[in-house]
Amino acid sequence: MPLITMREALNQALREEMRRDESVFLMGEEVGAYEGAYKVSRGLLAEFGPKRVIDTPISELGFAGLGVGAAMVGLRPVIEFMTFNFSILATDQIINSAAKMLYMSGGQFKIPIVFRGPNGSAYQVSSQHSQALESWYAHFPGLKVVMPSTPADAKGLLKSAIRDDDPVIFMEQERMYGMKGEVPEDEDFIIPLGVADIKREGTDVTIVARSLMVPVALRAAEELEKEGISCEVIDPRTIRPLDIETIVNSVKKTNRVVIAEESHPFCGVGAEISAEIIERAFDYLDAPPRRVSGADAPMPYAKNLEALAIPDVQRIVAAVREVTYTA
Repeated sequence: MPLITMREALNQALREEMRRDESVFLMGEEVGAYEGAYKVSRGLLAEFGPKRVIDTPISELGFAGLGVGAAMVGLRPVIEFMTFNFSILATDQIINSAAKMLYMSGGQFKIPIVFRGPNGSAYQVSSQHSQALESWYAHFPGLKVVMPSTPADAKGLLKSAIRDDDPVIFMEQERMYGMKGEVPEDEDFIIPLGVADIKREGTDVTIVARSLMVPVALRAAEELEKEGISCEVIDPRTIRPLDIETIVNSVKKTNRVVIAEESHPFCGVGAEISAEIIERAFDYLDAPPRRVSGADAPMPYAKNLEALAIPDVQRIVAAVREVTYTA
């Protein structure tokens, strides 16, 4: 399999789905002539033209609403936000229209739309441009929330999201666009939504990580292996629907769990996973679930403070030592 970057994998998914289905189109700021703020849409305007790769004004609420309307009449829009921080401006259309239309219309309107773009921390762009918003969107019924951590997952999950008849929030990680990995060339390669992946098998402790935290958790697992601690690393890949069964089955095997996330801890996805584990596997736990989250504060601009705000290998290693009583 070819070794390509995550941005190239996303580009492949968009290109293949646009070739496969003429109802698929891409819309957002700088997706056309500039070929995407992060070059995910490179070459798409040249191949598909301005009716299917549409540059928009800086008006997230406006073009998100256009996308919802297009989905209601049978098209399959892919709406790119330059960053999910800007999606905050479009939440009325995403939450009050896209998420609720199927229910409020009594099943008359499907909303096959994907809202995608970078989420989470970037590099020194401070508080308003460096937020992880997945728990916010996962809170609302009617939305599916996807967070890939490898180029292969990015391609397979995006293709599934575009084919899905429900609105999907597809959250990429800005720091991961250049990450390389093996990606199948098969144009029918898809990964079903709602299926977690065991990135590394282990016996002593389960680490549940997503997006940027997956490679960090894998590096932590390598460090802990030197101490004789065997870590199983699970990537949910889809936050909603959440494959809690895979996580619980792993915890029943290892009897300990650490949940790593770069988002804020309060009301976070990690809190939900922890609660689910307590409800479903309390009698199997040999230690309380331990969460390793981003700082419960706005993201600082200063590089040294930014590094302190995001979980790293050593924080995950320390949490594993706590739950295995080896600290």
